[in-house]
Amino acid sequence: MTQVEHTEQASVKDTPLVPIEKVVSLSKRRGFVYPNSEIYGGVAGIYDFGPLGVEMRNNIRRYWWWSMVQNHDNVVGIEGATITHPRVWEASGHVENFVDRLVDCKKCKRRFRTDHLEPENLEQHKCPVCGGELTTEPRVFNLLMETYLGVVEGDRMKTYLRGEACQNIYLDYDNVLKSSRVQIPFGIAQIGKAYRNEVTPGNFLFRQREFEQWDLQFFVHPGEMDKWYEYWKEFRFNWYTNLINHKDRLRFREHGSDELAHYARKAYDVEYRTVLGWQEWEGIHWRQDWDLSRHSEYSGQDLRYTDPLTKERYMPWIVETSGGVDRTFLNLLLDAYEEEPDPNGKEPRTVLHLHPWVAPVKVAILPLQKNKEELVSTARSIHKNLQRYMVSQYDDVANIGRRYRRQDEIGTPFCVTIDFQTLDDQTVTVRERDGMTQIRLPISELTMYLLDRVTWK
Repeated sequence: MTQVEHTEQASVKDTPLVPIEKVVSLSKRRGFVYPNSEIYGGVAGIYDFGPLGVEMRNNIRRYWWWSMVQNHDNVVGIEGATITHPRVWEASGHVENFVDRLVDCKKCKRRFRTDHLEPENLEQHKCPVCGGELTTEPRVFNLLMETYLGVVEGDRMKTYLRGEACQNIYLDYDNVLKSSRVQIPFGIAQIGKAYRNEVTPGNFLFRQREFEQWDLQFFVHPGEMDKWYEYWKEFRFNWYTNLINHKDRLRFREHGSDELAHYARKAYDVEYRTVLGWQEWEGIHWRQDWDLSRHSEYSGQDLRYTDPLTKERYMPWIVETSGGVDRTFLNLLLDAYEEEPDPNGKEPRTVLHLHPWVAPVKVAILPLQKNKEELVSTARSIHKNLQRYMVSQYDDVANIGRRYRRQDEIGTPFCVTIDFQTLDDQTVTVRERDGMTQIRLPISELTMYLLDRVTWK
């Protein structure tokens, strides 16, 4: 039996940048992403994830956790609440610094962030849309979402939904030290929701009001900051490289001194190029001891670390790697989407070249005919067995070509066809998505063959 050699992720030829509208359309049509509250007209900047979307997001999260926590002896995880004491956001600087500066067009009434306008528009006070006059004095707008704790009017405490997930890590830093017996250098990782009252949400999942972040805060001795900063900078860049097809669309960009956050001495962004231009995917920040020092000051708790060997007492410095689960989801769809022309002039093949590790469905089980009981019975048996190990989808609707196309469009890396030869020799046809190559494989070898290709390593 001759087999075609298969690589984990076939190389994808260079393709034009994908219009974001294509991905938005596919996302809704195939059940990746839906507008939130759509039957009531929707809510700008908030989305729900459908059956395929939640599977893909779970895969992305699991791969991040596996890479960052499970495979590092010196990293542990937490899951913090999305509401904290209001003093947290004073100490973090968000109440003072987490602001947008806005100007309005007097003619068309549109509102713009000053950092999103071209310099000539600001200098001339000219609206980039209609040419009307912009207001000259920017208004300051805080991005934190307010909420209230308590039930008695007048006694309720104003606080905020967290504007970034990492603050919980600083709040739990001392508890982790005492309960986990970790020693510096070590990291605390978290995946969780954050909220920003964005004035101009847009570009689908790129800028939302409710979103999900992953963060690593890595605590080090100040004298080892350079070493660990470079380690995590390269680790995170390579992590993204592993998942994408178009490696030339990924780069580092160092922040200039005029754009550094108030807590950062140094910062690099991992950027990815889409139709939106070069956009931040993840930030790697040299946070110094800003966060722990501020929380020590505002809470009255001493958060300094005592080295168990040297007895040196110091405030740890922090390397932060912070990215977006939703932004990763969007970039991977934009990276994977392709419309391949049909050589026979038929409808183009729409395919998502998603890495098998993050594809929402790993394998589709397709009986050649649904009215042949022996084929259906064998196909369902294979499907039920594979479900124990991976997301498998059974499909017997329409002809085999249409079923292949359906699976290509949602990024399923493998399709297994059960045909009449299966009944004779207990082999199946395994079709690979990107190259559309096919091999015959014994049913007894199928599970291990697929696991070897869809499980991260």
